[in-house]
Amino acid sequence: MITVTSGHGGRGGLSFRREKFIPKGGPDGGNGGRGGDIVLRASLQKRTLYDLSHRRSFKAANGANGSSNMRTGRDGSDLVIEIPAGTMVLNAATGELIHDFTQNDESFVLLRGGRGGKGNAHFKTATHQTPRFSQPGEPSQSLEIKLVLKLIADVGIVGLPNAGKSTLLAAISSATPKIADYPFTTLIPNLAAVYPAHSEPFIAADIPGLIEGAHSGAGLGIQFLKHIERTRILVHLIDASAIDPADPLKSYRTIQDELSKFNESLGAKPRILVLNKMDVQDASVQADIFEKAVSQKPVVRISAHTGMGIQALLQQLAQLLDNDGTPR
Repeated sequence: MITVTSGHGGRGGLSFRREKFIPKGGPDGGNGGRGGDIVLRASLQKRTLYDLSHRRSFKAANGANGSSNMRTGRDGSDLVIEIPAGTMVLNAATGELIHDFTQNDESFVLLRGGRGGKGNAHFKTATHQTPRFSQPGEPSQSLEIKLVLKLIADVGIVGLPNAGKSTLLAAISSATPKIADYPFTTLIPNLAAVYPAHSEPFIAADIPGLIEGAHSGAGLGIQFLKHIERTRILVHLIDASAIDPADPLKSYRTIQDELSKFNESLGAKPRILVLNKMDVQDASVQADIFEKAVSQKPVVRISAHTGMGIQALLQQLAQLLDNDGTPR
């Protein structure tokens, strides 16, 4: 959570013209300047909210006071806070959604700066020629907000730790995510552009490994489940070499249950079921057992390590995206 404060408006000037041979020059106090706004802007240069985690307070510049000779005070500079597209801005006190940034270069004025006060010259009239007062500037506004980032991707790759999600992302794109043979290699989601042959390119996200109880905070918890909400379709990736013949659907049910418990719409999101690591010995036998037990069809078999089945998978993904997630 961060606190943002707009700029205070400058006070209007209170002065009278004093020049030789002009004994009654009259009021000449200028108006105060406007306080700066707090502006949020979605930027391509920002991929995370990390920069904001080390700073809790942001304030725009105040407007300058008006002065003599009808001089208007300088306006306070706006404070522009850059955030990644996909950020939701919430009122920290009420939880109310203030704005949802869904596009790059999108800007939103969160708080307006205070207006500058009128100088005493503004109040001069034919019947009141020497006003001895001016307006104070309007006060600043302050608000505590919570920023929640939900990555924007067309395809989300989900699965248990070590299912091969990062390897698959590297196989279908030019991304180079960290890949290693231990759980939770991926600690932040990776985004990559994918360019299938004869189809429009799309953005894929490698979502860090989910485990049983993730919807309630276990493992890497709900901090990554929320990223899946914005994806159009899912790739449910299963390690074929780790399928237990006694309970072949265990890993499948774990992910399905966690998605549904976190948000029912996730459980119903269009998806492709993919069996990975088909290059491992006996994986085909375990894959046969899995396909006989699962009701969702079709099941795509791949090896992200060797490239087997990758092109067929890309074709299916492109087809689903072209049809808004509905198979032909």
